[in-house]
Amino acid sequence: MNQRDDYQAVLARRNEIMRRSVGIDYGAYVDGRLSFDYERLLADAGYDIEATRLLQASSAVGNTPLVELPHLTRLARALAPPGKGARILLKDEAANPSGSFKDRRASLSVHEAVKRGYPGIAAATSGNYGAAVASHAAKAGLRCIIVQEAFDSAGIAQPEISEKTRACEAYGAEVMRLSVGPELFYVFLRVLEQTGFFNASLYTPYSILGIETLGFEIAEQTRAMTGHFPDTVLVTHAGGGNLTGTARGLRKAGADSTEVVAVSVDLSGLHMASDRDFNRKSFTTGHTGFSLPFTTWPDRADVPRNAARPLRYMDRFVTVTQGEVFYATEALATLEGLERGPAGNTSLAAALAIARDMQDDQILVVQETEYTGAGKHPTAQLSLARQLGIEVRRGDPRENQPGRNIVIPEHPSQLAVVDLDLSGIRLSYLRNALATLEPGQSPSQRDFEFLAADSGASVATINRIVEQHHAQDR
Repeated sequence: MNQRDDYQAVLARRNEIMRRSVGIDYGAYVDGRLSFDYERLLADAGYDIEATRLLQASSAVGNTPLVELPHLTRLARALAPPGKGARILLKDEAANPSGSFKDRRASLSVHEAVKRGYPGIAAATSGNYGAAVASHAAKAGLRCIIVQEAFDSAGIAQPEISEKTRACEAYGAEVMRLSVGPELFYVFLRVLEQTGFFNASLYTPYSILGIETLGFEIAEQTRAMTGHFPDTVLVTHAGGGNLTGTARGLRKAGADSTEVVAVSVDLSGLHMASDRDFNRKSFTTGHTGFSLPFTTWPDRADVPRNAARPLRYMDRFVTVTQGEVFYATEALATLEGLERGPAGNTSLAAALAIARDMQDDQILVVQETEYTGAGKHPTAQLSLARQLGIEVRRGDPRENQPGRNIVIPEHPSQLAVVDLDLSGIRLSYLRNALATLEPGQSPSQRDFEFLAADSGASVATINRIVEQHHAQDR
């Protein structure tokens, strides 16, 4: 009997399509109404740190340089009170084969696809991950399809996305470019169902375990360079996998006291699925349009249970503006001789502010960079912004209005971060989790334990939210 291929019919088959395409029976890990055995899900993937490092080394992934930034450190200290101004180090992930940390997650996904005998591999992404998957698929001799949300209804594509299309095609991948909207997930499901390819999802255990080596290396290299683990690591935060994997790797290396700070570009007010707003942002990742929704509800992902659980690991969550990131990008190039893509400098912008409040004997690590290219360069990004009527000017970055203007600082002292309220974010997570219960259902003891670990909230807070939830049901 022929299956229906309309939108609703395909979406109704999503769980089965996903199960076949990643080879994981997520139902086997469910142990409560809300909870699942998170650590067992990751452990059953079969990749510990040493196995992952060996596998990645065979593909020229990892062991990237930890670079001292002496000029930016001096700049931060010149703007800081006496005795303040942390030493700034940068993990240069642009040294990976396709130019970003995403080679780490792609290497494991491609290896798993080969091991399980899939005929090819597919990913839905408009970012660096597509290039990483395509690169490693080429090494493994696998066919590769990248489904990309690329342009708005007027056919205008962000230069950064076009750059990544070019990179994917250079590695031999087939790229399916779509307009912004709900059809992305539908088309991706159809690709997986029709081809039988492996789903290189950003949210599987393989993706998270691949990034653990990044955190592990940061801990090892920082201790070798400075004599101790980093005091603070800044992680550009979007869907949560980058932060989750890095934090887990730090802990596995013994850096339990290292503060993990999530950093996102503030794009508040812009809707990521809006045709109008799609090109009115200069960053396709590392922004609040992804980081806030995925932090408050990670299981909105394309797999039943997301292995990226950022609230388990973040100690602080801050935002910076688009203009500040462009400023940090130029500062890195002109002061340190490193030209890197703007999105990868999101955490660097925050570092230049946060370092000023730290002691001068402390170590701050910017966790990643990304390659740059014609489409990723600030000039291309700002040119599109002007074309769309967005004002680009110098001034106070606090005057930034996403989608209306991009305000580039006039002086490094204007770089600052805005702290987001983690307590409020935890409450949003808990409310989203409880909303999945049937009317009248209550969390089990196992659910309470899971929610406490997953959100970082106290049991008392969870009890209060549960009582409010039941009051709303009555």
